[in-house]
Amino acid sequence: MKLNILSIILLFSISISSQEKKETTKPVPEAKSFFTNHQITNRGKIIRYKAVASEMYLKNDSEEAVASIWSVAYIQEGVSDMTKRPVTFVFNGGPGSASVWLHMGMLGPKLVKVNSDAKEDDGAAPYNLVDNKNGLFDLTDLVFIDPVGTGYSRVIGKGKVKDYWGLNEDAKSIAKFIRQWVTKNNRWFSPKFIAGESFGTVRAAAVANALEEGGQNMSLNGLILISQALDYEGSTSVHDNITSYLTYLPSMAATAWYHKKAGQGKSLESFIDECRNYTYDSYAPALYKGSLLSEAEQNKVAEKLSYFTGLDKAYILKSNLRVLMHRFQKELLADQGLALGRLDGRFMGDEVDDLTDGPHLGDASSYQISGAYTAAINHYMSSDLNVSMDRPYITSNDKVYKNWNWRTLPEGKQWEPSFVNVTRKLAETMRRNTEMRVMVASGYYDLICPFFVI
Repeated sequence: MKLNILSIILLFSISISSQEKKETTKPVPEAKSFFTNHQITNRGKIIRYKAVASEMYLKNDSEEAVASIWSVAYIQEGVSDMTKRPVTFVFNGGPGSASVWLHMGMLGPKLVKVNSDAKEDDGAAPYNLVDNKNGLFDLTDLVFIDPVGTGYSRVIGKGKVKDYWGLNEDAKSIAKFIRQWVTKNNRWFSPKFIAGESFGTVRAAAVANALEEGGQNMSLNGLILISQALDYEGSTSVHDNITSYLTYLPSMAATAWYHKKAGQGKSLESFIDECRNYTYDSYAPALYKGSLLSEAEQNKVAEKLSYFTGLDKAYILKSNLRVLMHRFQKELLADQGLALGRLDGRFMGDEVDDLTDGPHLGDASSYQISGAYTAAINHYMSSDLNVSMDRPYITSNDKVYKNWNWRTLPEGKQWEPSFVNVTRKLAETMRRNTEMRVMVASGYYDLICPFFVI
């Protein structure tokens, strides 16, 4: 009798526990979609297109919706044969960044107008949206993707962020989204491309690789890598990383030239070529010689680095011939109390504290335009695309980056002591898919993803 009572109590407890678990899982709402029709002129050609701003649900093995991926797709109308019409999937980086920057700053039909030469801040509202007359609509349809945790994308139901906030996890989720989008829109025969920026280039290479797996092999026609960062050793300016001292030097030279601190009287291209050659032929051997450099050799290297970077020779000697990027940002215009931007070294911020080890206000090239971009995407979504959502559009999410799993191999290899590197993945994909082409586009003044890494 006692055993039966205990069994009943145990079963009752399990039942309550299961009910509580069910109640803590929020019901999954119906995915939302918004359709509008537009036209634009690109390179003299009038193009009619439909815009589809929508959620797409990703499901787990039990066919339960666990993540919502938000995208905005622009599809040309009146195309007789869609198998000949390319489609390009676009995302930014971070990790933790929505696609707003490429969407409203480069490839979308409407662009937010900010000063392109970094001469002034974006200020406060109102801002201006202009037609992107130099866009790609005459060449390709576009799908802007916001990974989980950015834009309107999020985990839902039983979904967990840990299943998406990681190098491999992220690539699998975006690959899954692309397959579903292609299937839903009957675009398996269409030429397919990916355009990614910064960490988005890492994602692009990883997604291209992931698309070859999962029982639905999809071969891409090409990748567009903007501000490529495939190997983080070359784009991580930290002590004792000799590679980064080499890769960042030409970017410092270009930025010093722009601010009239070095290379005056020479064209940017000739000055950069001179710096490249010095880096290859002289700076690399000097760094590897290390403490074996004589005092005369140290002075000679310091003079040359001063010539290229615009920094005082004494400062370079005190830096042991190794200037970290965040210190360069603070030091180049220290006489004016200004710190350089990181995403774009042309931007300048007026620092409150002139003695910090690097900019303390943040990245001037970010905070001086983010207000305009955030306002633009919100205004554009509601006014032009008729989007109405029950949550804010997240342009940048620090939580994603801070909780990111940088594992690069399935067996659990971490970023430390190794840097993230997906170049081998890309090389393998290109060898399996010999028709895939890769375009790399970098900026001279990019002080995060140096162009010399290429």
